[in-house]
Amino acid sequence: MATMTLLGGTDALIVDLRRNGGGDPNMITLLLSWLFAADDRVHVNDFYFRDANRTEQYFTMTTIPGERYVNKDVYVLTSHRTGSAAEEFSYDIKNLKRGTLVGETTAGAANPGSIIRIGPHFAAFVSNGRAVNPISKTNWEGVGVEPDISVPAEDALKTAHLAALAKLISIEQDPDRKAALEGTVQPVKDTPVEPLEMGGGPRPAKAPGK
Repeated sequence: MATMTLLGGTDALIVDLRRNGGGDPNMITLLLSWLFAADDRVHVNDFYFRDANRTEQYFTMTTIPGERYVNKDVYVLTSHRTGSAAEEFSYDIKNLKRGTLVGETTAGAANPGSIIRIGPHFAAFVSNGRAVNPISKTNWEGVGVEPDISVPAEDALKTAHLAALAKLISIEQDPDRKAALEGTVQPVKDTPVEPLEMGGGPRPAKAPGK
């Protein structure tokens, strides 16, 4: 809540998932809830589990602490290391048309499962279900999530920052504020791009709640 309250005064939001290998789908629902109005109960994703032939549905929440981050642009940075739940957040943002993805196609790890021991020295990750997006009716397994603006991962932050500035400048009506925004463009362009450390790969997707 404190983080989203702090971000409430910003003009645009950049979410960096380039090093994020996964997490919990409930956190995705919580974060997405801040990006939609309270009266929008948005259906963001489903997980189908074949063992019990059941489907778990995920919707944004109508009650959350703090103010919502609505009517402002959102940019999500991705790389080939972006995996699992981080990919779902990216996929949801894209399909719900709530933001712009900048960077590389993600890893392609969509379906939940767990590690199964198959011998004294061997184990395998076995999927026990699949993610089903309510809009696309499919998911990103094996193919990843394609960005809206395709650039190398290390260039994604600068690209998103410049895109956000260009949008804000184009709609700003106050001359002084517009000039101030225009004055930030060249310093952003001149900022050196640092190599992006990419340690490790995406974590295997786990069944929600496990």
